[in-house]
Amino acid sequence: MNRLELTGLTARPSQVWGGVRLVPLVREEPVAGLRLHQEVYERLGAGVVELGSRTHYVSYIPHGLVADWSGDGNGEGAGVRDGGGQSAAYGTQLGGREAPRTVRLPRLAHHRMAKRRPGDRLRFLPLHLALEGYLALHFGGPSTAWEEWSRQALRDGLSPRAEDAYLGWSVRGLGDALRVFEIHPGQCGVMVYVSDALAGAFVVPHPEDYRLLHASLVEDLYGEPVHQYGLYGAPVAEFGARIRGEEHIRTLAGLRAAARGQERAWEEAHDGLFARELLNTSYGFERAYRMGSFTLWRFLPPFVRDGSGQHIGETITDHKGQVAYLKTFRLSDAQVRRGHLLHTLAGAEWELSRAAGALGTSREELVRRIRAAGFSQLLKGNV
Repeated sequence: MNRLELTGLTARPSQVWGGVRLVPLVREEPVAGLRLHQEVYERLGAGVVELGSRTHYVSYIPHGLVADWSGDGNGEGAGVRDGGGQSAAYGTQLGGREAPRTVRLPRLAHHRMAKRRPGDRLRFLPLHLALEGYLALHFGGPSTAWEEWSRQALRDGLSPRAEDAYLGWSVRGLGDALRVFEIHPGQCGVMVYVSDALAGAFVVPHPEDYRLLHASLVEDLYGEPVHQYGLYGAPVAEFGARIRGEEHIRTLAGLRAAARGQERAWEEAHDGLFARELLNTSYGFERAYRMGSFTLWRFLPPFVRDGSGQHIGETITDHKGQVAYLKTFRLSDAQVRRGHLLHTLAGAEWELSRAAGALGTSREELVRRIRAAGFSQLLKGNV
């Protein structure tokens, strides 16, 4: 188990639109040797991913990301290089005075969550890599043929497995906030809060990557609590810098120093209060793909029922463990309970009496919890 560390990223003062708070994350220097590019699919709707072993993942998949580590290590990424050393991102079309735009590809059945592309490139499906990891949690079902489990549970495990999520377009205020707020110089990420609950974090290696991907946040999936907070939550307080002791400030340099002091105070308050649930949690990491000196991971929380928000996600780290890419998804309380229940059953080798003892409850209550969690098909009808 390890923690997330956003070393090299600095939180700038938040921007507020109603109940949505966006906290920009800025890098002093881009992550060298990696770029991310968007791959947009022509017809939006349900996408199908072939995971192998006759297993498929079905979800709304509006776009993919292509990680490109074929650059020369200067942080500019790779693609089509001209004689002057400049580069064009993979998928970019150039023409006349028009700005580069992302290529659109026809919707196809995807092969794998992460698929190697020609050259040093990897296509992966953002956020879906993490969601598939959650859906696959103890997917095989009972490891021992205890008499309580149904034939379907022993034969198919938890197949099929489904969870609900909401599009960013349906989170009140998110689309307007992303459209209205400015992008900071050097911004490589953002932390999205709805009613001051962390909805998700998004980090990329380079500021130009972020500019191209900023608007894609409304196409992401968000958990049920985020949708509810946006619908029913009240507006949140805006950040306001208050410089006290004005009589001691006589120069612009003094005013600038006082303003920077306010920025540092905000950064400390953000990391210690707002982002605590994400950064102070230990996660279980699973390596998805190694890309030269970079590694793509997905991670799961400990599923501890302590009332705090818990997140699943995916990240790309360099050889020093520095986060180059990050995307997270806030689980609902019901999803945390399901994860906790599955962990407990697997830890007890799916023996109901042992699992009930680990939970400090009775066997009958455990059976009730299994049915309430939506896993009735795992149990025989007479249990």
